[in-house]
Amino acid sequence: MNSAAIQSADKAVPGARKPITGGGFPQAGVIPLAVASILTLATTVECASSSASWVLALIYGAVLWMWWAGAAELLWRVGKRWPSVLKVSAGSAGLQLVVAAIAAVPHLGALRLTAHWIARVGPDFQRAVYGGMSFFNLGRFGVELLTYGLVWLACTALHTQLAAQRDTMRSLELERQLSSAHLRALQMQLEPHFLFNALNAVTALMELDRKQEALDTLGHLNSILRTGLQRSTPSKIPLAQELEIVESYLAIERVRFVDRLRVDMNLDPNALDGLVPCFLLQPLIENAIRHGIAQCENNGCIQASARRVGSHMQLEVRDNGPGLNGKSRPGFGIGLSNTRERLNHFYQDNYALRASQPESGGFEVLITIPYERKDS
Repeated sequence: MNSAAIQSADKAVPGARKPITGGGFPQAGVIPLAVASILTLATTVECASSSASWVLALIYGAVLWMWWAGAAELLWRVGKRWPSVLKVSAGSAGLQLVVAAIAAVPHLGALRLTAHWIARVGPDFQRAVYGGMSFFNLGRFGVELLTYGLVWLACTALHTQLAAQRDTMRSLELERQLSSAHLRALQMQLEPHFLFNALNAVTALMELDRKQEALDTLGHLNSILRTGLQRSTPSKIPLAQELEIVESYLAIERVRFVDRLRVDMNLDPNALDGLVPCFLLQPLIENAIRHGIAQCENNGCIQASARRVGSHMQLEVRDNGPGLNGKSRPGFGIGLSNTRERLNHFYQDNYALRASQPESGGFEVLITIPYERKDS
């Protein structure tokens, strides 16, 4: 591999839609703060009714409840970084019980210091109220554990709800991506030069009295158009089905280029039942012909391969065209970026897309994705 490796494939195209990452919940910290404020005011009213000191009662209420607002914010931030913390399971519940016990001790200590301080600086009638409060006992410790459990459950419920919303948004985005792929395939197939070349090839075959070949070409054109218009195509299809679409396209191009186009398919039988995003290979083949083979005067060759490597599948499309010649192919970088965007939506970080110019010339695209089966 030389320095001519394409770098545009690893860069986002200006104006390209960014993949959904689920974002965050920017107002998450407001919820526990609001709840703690309400509980602080309620505690203030209750304590002030017996001690007649609103300021000192407010201080005690703030120490009592703002602690849990901070704990909720910290728990939420930790859960965003390590989602397993906010998942309901036996292991997580056991871990949170230990954390709750650890968090309860300093909180009870802070409450005790606050109560003793209020008893010391407050009026005489408050000393009996605050000075006689007991914190380090089994009942109070149990309340602390219960409060932490409620905070954790609230964070877990919110996290689960947001995760479900992100999954829904990702599913909608995948549907949009599939719809865009349909439109892109249809656009490619309905481009005037493509239809003109296909129909011109049919006309030439008819003039040469090669009626059967002409009918076969029309059949392939019909298959391509029907697939592009079909709306029930799933987001992922078996590789064998994807290759049927590619073969229909290549059949027409072979009539057009005659001896200038040779296609070598190296297919691993173990990979044919693997699922791939619909319309993944066709744009790569189309670009290889348009920007590679069309520039060759003779002996144009496209090599396509698919093989299973352990738990992954590798797909490669390579042509022997002029390559980059010091510049990127018009429209090819955008096509690769769109392909990368779709792969990112389907596989997140569990895929690889490499586009380069080999030392022997031409151009190649290598895609590595997880191997999946329809029944898995």
